[in-house]
Amino acid sequence: MVTDAKEKAYMTIVYAILTLLALCVVFPILYVVSVSLTPYSEVLKNGGFAIFPTKINFETYRTFLQDSTIPRAYQVTLFITVVGTLVNLIVTSLMAYPLSKKNMPLRNPILMLVVFTMLFSGGTIPTYLIVKETGLINSVWAMIIPSTVATFYLLIMKTFFENLPESLDEAAKIDGASELRILWQIVLPLSMPIMATVGLFYAVGHWNEFFAAIIYVSDNAKHPLQVILRGMLNQTELPELDFERIVPTESLQMAAVVLSTLPIIVVYPFIQKYFTQGALLGSVKG
Repeated sequence: MVTDAKEKAYMTIVYAILTLLALCVVFPILYVVSVSLTPYSEVLKNGGFAIFPTKINFETYRTFLQDSTIPRAYQVTLFITVVGTLVNLIVTSLMAYPLSKKNMPLRNPILMLVVFTMLFSGGTIPTYLIVKETGLINSVWAMIIPSTVATFYLLIMKTFFENLPESLDEAAKIDGASELRILWQIVLPLSMPIMATVGLFYAVGHWNEFFAAIIYVSDNAKHPLQVILRGMLNQTELPELDFERIVPTESLQMAAVVLSTLPIIVVYPFIQKYFTQGALLGSVKG
């Protein structure tokens, strides 16, 4: 009985802590969504604080849709997210698969060089010079190619490939399959959890692309969504406005945050099971 009472008390404390943590995550999101949907006059009546919208107004989102800058920035962000993630997964898997083979010549020296790049980098200026000499400046590819392979994700994928049964590889070689065919028809279909996990990491990084855009891209027409939204969020001066007719800056800022986070929130539940499984299998060697 004493043990059961201790266990119930322990679980009560755990659930209370988890509930508080969940509220800490949900509360800011709820506030941002409410302010973006509530007329600003109502927000001011509540002292600038709104958790549940009493009146719903989509004027802020209509303002974004009427401006050609936001749709264009969305197109750029979607391009670098979709194409960039595909490039990341292709190149990372092509590099992780041979490194997962223990009989690969010079495997250990190459792994040491790979890990070295994770600990030390050339710096911003040398990287900029390389991007400039390769002709990628002011191109959307400057936000894709320099970050083609992330060392940490490469090592996770390599570990996952090492955990696959060697008998599959040996049987395929007996049947005359080449290494590329083994990778494409056997390894990758069995590696969907880790591919979904690494792909999500890459996709979120591309969707939130900001630093590379402001360093390598000067053409506003090629700026991704985060750079455009950053300019809007930095607008601190509130115009002289009629609350029923003009959208205030703070409402635009909150709507900008919603628009930038909504796609990732929508996509994540569909790959959550792959994400959890891939993270565990790719990080623990059995």
